[in-house]
Amino acid sequence: MAVPPMQPARGVAAGSADLARPLRASLMLDVILGLLVAVTLPLAIVAVPNTISVVAALLPPDVSQIEMVRAHGLALPAMVLTVPLAALFLRQVRAVPVLVAGLALLALADAAGGYAGSASLVGVLRALHGVGAGLLLPASLVTVWERSAVLRALWAGMLAVSLTAAQALALWPLNEVRSWRVTLQPYPMLTGVALVLAAVYLVFWIRSGEGSASPEAMRGGRLPVAAGSAAAVATLALGTTFDWPPGLLVLVAVLSIIGLFLLASASGFGEGAGRAPAYTMLVVGVVVLPTAAQVTNVELGGLSGPGLSGLWPAFLVAGVLGLAAAVAVSRLGESTAPLCAAGGLAVLVAGLCAVRALLPTAEGLALLFPFALLTAGAAVALTAVLRPSGVGVALFALSLFLPGILSGFLLGTGVQLTMLRQAETPQAMVDAFVGALHLWALVGGGLVVATIVLGAALARRTVVVGAGAVEDEASQEGAAGNERSVSVPAPAPPVDSAPSPVGSAGDDRSAEEAEEEGPDGAVPETGPGRDPGAAGAPEPGTLPVVPPPTPSPEGALGDGADRP
Repeated sequence: MAVPPMQPARGVAAGSADLARPLRASLMLDVILGLLVAVTLPLAIVAVPNTISVVAALLPPDVSQIEMVRAHGLALPAMVLTVPLAALFLRQVRAVPVLVAGLALLALADAAGGYAGSASLVGVLRALHGVGAGLLLPASLVTVWERSAVLRALWAGMLAVSLTAAQALALWPLNEVRSWRVTLQPYPMLTGVALVLAAVYLVFWIRSGEGSASPEAMRGGRLPVAAGSAAAVATLALGTTFDWPPGLLVLVAVLSIIGLFLLASASGFGEGAGRAPAYTMLVVGVVVLPTAAQVTNVELGGLSGPGLSGLWPAFLVAGVLGLAAAVAVSRLGESTAPLCAAGGLAVLVAGLCAVRALLPTAEGLALLFPFALLTAGAAVALTAVLRPSGVGVALFALSLFLPGILSGFLLGTGVQLTMLRQAETPQAMVDAFVGALHLWALVGGGLVVATIVLGAALARRTVVVGAGAVEDEASQEGAAGNERSVSVPAPAPPVDSAPSPVGSAGDDRSAEEAEEEGPDGAVPETGPGRDPGAAGAPEPGTLPVVPPPTPSPEGALGDGADRP
């Protein structure tokens, strides 16, 4: 048959064009989502620091500074409550519209911040900031989970960079500011850019027709329990603002951290599948942002440090290094994830040691070591534990992340207040801040080391349990094989009698066959559905040592009487 030579070529060309279109659309979605993650995560984390005390001199005389500080601090408790509730909500709805809604809330709070004039309105707007940021974190996580592993690494790396630079980003707009309301709208232009990017991504996402993570993949774990724990930690944090003594503050923070680790241990995702991400995100939240905030405050110009202008080169290098480390880890195999996670936490300990050994310093370059180690260690650890995890595991770990940050701030504040109570001169206050930073670095390093040991013990237990299960299965198979090998088969029937395909089924004969049996249970030699050669078939349950020759299928269906 003659085939036109040009038709296959046109078919291949048409198929290539059809394939190139979705590839280009997918690449465009990845690029827009990458830019969106790079903008939204810093906006979400920058809502955490409470910076109203820096501009307290600009507040109106009739406004209580204590009430304003308390109202401005509502953003972090609101985030703590919103993240687990948003994770539960994302089981029912798509993540991309939730991402747009979070940015819209941030934009609304920024726009209304210029009209705030009382502590109550400041509290409402800061709570809106917290709710919007709390929606952004889980929604962005689920959104990148639908895409490539590189975008997951970008999410983890940007989260680590945001934790390190959040305090400096919150203080930067307050340099030589003339209005205290800037604390309520630190980056309105960046929020607008993020909202535009989110709207563009929503349009392309709808046109592409791509789905979201399945609800089954997002279920499991203890998200309702995490929501209750987050509410408890947020309530305690609000209570501590009413002049609690430093010792009680430290005790509450320690108990909160212990309770969160117990909740992470009871994650309910199987042997170590959910505990390792929960441990890692919890300890990163407790340690990184409170440490970076204290370092930033100590290194300001008023405390003989280089100031914000001297901090930015270190932040820039640390950010690039953290993102590069996260992407590099995403390129490795999943079998290396436990080792990379432990290595990232070890680098985090090295960063805390650098904080204790090198700071304070008046040289901005010396800050490169602690910031780079903290950022790279957190980025590697987060990327390594999240990459092999399911989206439900990641959401549960994220629900412990914000309570960990809040507990870390409570513990760090308690340590600072304990040491500041003994300071009576300005120099003594500076020394107290530095001493509190060094003590906090020691406490944080010990907590990270304990997490590494806990993770190693968990991994060893998982391997031992898995090996035991394999051995049990092998022993059961061996026992079954021995049982089969000792069974003595019945003597073989004569060669001239071949078993019927129906008769060889043993005890699984149908009711119709049972009705045709004789009074003594014997099957008649002839009858409907019977092969004449079945009279000499072996008894049910026996198997001949040498299988006798069976009738050919062609003979049974061809030349015999069974031909229709």
